[in-house]
Amino acid sequence: MRKGLLIFVLMMGMLRLGAQELNSPQLSQYLADNPFVLAPTYAGIGDHVKIRLNGLSQWVGIKDAPQTQSLAADARIGNKSGLGVFLYNDKNGYTRQQGARLSFAHHLTLDRYEDEFLSMGISYNFNQFRIDIEEFRNLNGDPSVTDDRSTSNHNFDVGVMYRKNKFYVSVNASNLLDKDLRSFNPVFEPNQLRNYYVYTGFRYSKNKNSRVEIEPSVLYKLFESDGRSETDLNMKVRLYDFEDYYYGGINYRFLNDQVGKPLYIAPFVGFKKSNFYFGYSFQIILNEILAYSYGTHVITVGMDLFQGLSNCRCTY
Repeated sequence: MRKGLLIFVLMMGMLRLGAQELNSPQLSQYLADNPFVLAPTYAGIGDHVKIRLNGLSQWVGIKDAPQTQSLAADARIGNKSGLGVFLYNDKNGYTRQQGARLSFAHHLTLDRYEDEFLSMGISYNFNQFRIDIEEFRNLNGDPSVTDDRSTSNHNFDVGVMYRKNKFYVSVNASNLLDKDLRSFNPVFEPNQLRNYYVYTGFRYSKNKNSRVEIEPSVLYKLFESDGRSETDLNMKVRLYDFEDYYYGGINYRFLNDQVGKPLYIAPFVGFKKSNFYFGYSFQIILNEILAYSYGTHVITVGMDLFQGLSNCRCTY
């Protein structure tokens, strides 16, 4: 039984690596008022310095399940540009991934009276993937396993976003460059790491004085290496108390060839009080791994600092 469970976990880990290779695992972190984790175009949108820390604990109940920590921060530079940085550390069984993303975005005002804006962004990515050889030595007692088994990748993301009033749509392409396969088996190892994202939504309120705001949104992701695609359907409700607010919602993710069989359903809640931010989400897994795991936790904490850096309406 234990052997069968170990094989199952290893297989799930390999599937996860194939899906997330040289990327930070993306679940519902972006719904914690942190869309910068998706695309560089969001760098500098806001009249403050935004800092978000994310903790991701996957497959709760399974020993040595994946764990991810990340830091996202972005700030306005002048009236029309923004800079951002994203750092992550990901542990999955006997493998480790660390990465960094440096982003620049430029924001243009198309119509100041209609609040119509166009943003363009680019990111430089650095990722390192390595095998924890100490764990292999301890597990197998094999002294021949030596050296630091690792590989690094340099890559780029680009994106564009259009906003009008409370409607938004962004298109992003990540990992534009093919992977160098000289250190791998080119027959079995894919070299196309490109992923394509489309994220769109609308923030609705009854009137300007309404304390309630409803935000439906959709995230579509396409993986070029194998043609897989998946979709998130989201619904978010905010309750405002002057500049503070509380929110709750639901995230529904599915593969596009299996619409009626969701990968998970994730309720999420959070609040912003003064400059402090907190968000929590729990992914309820709805596939075969449900027999072994309780689900996945995502926690976000953050601060919004130095408000008032820009007077441009495109910060809102």
